[in-house]
Amino acid sequence: MDLRKLIADVPDFPKEGILFRDITPLMLNGEAYKYAATQFVKFAKQQKATVIVGPEARGFIFGCPVAAELGIGFAPVRKPGKLPREYVSVKYDLEYGSNELCLHADAVKKGDRVLIVDDLLATGGTVKAAIDLVEKLGGEVVGLAFLIELADLKGRALLTEYDILTLVTY
Repeated sequence: MDLRKLIADVPDFPKEGILFRDITPLMLNGEAYKYAATQFVKFAKQQKATVIVGPEARGFIFGCPVAAELGIGFAPVRKPGKLPREYVSVKYDLEYGSNELCLHADAVKKGDRVLIVDDLLATGGTVKAAIDLVEKLGGEVVGLAFLIELADLKGRALLTEYDILTLVTY
């Protein structure tokens, strides 16, 4: 299935000079959405994942159906102030500034085989922070799955020790 046909290009969003890849049309197409989730499920099975982790918010959109199909847990990676119980956090640098991500302290246990699922691999900063959170809790990241990869932003270079699945590359 050619998922690229269902990803809308939106020029100058969220600011001038950015070409935003809108996945909403893909999500509105039940067959395409199911196809993408099925590809992630196959990858998760190959990696023998025992937990799915997804950064907010679009990691939830693709990670939750994968976890449900496999009958395993889903752990959300959130921004500060969004998790109500004990959590671990990691700060990471962006091109201009920094950010922080959090994961419940009991979301991943030592020995868990974790697949991180998100919509987009760009610079790799967000997924690298999610990896750091999982590893801080003793989990093993067995793979990374993305709907889209923006190859020119070279995020893959930060992630050379991990198996990566991308469904669409620009």
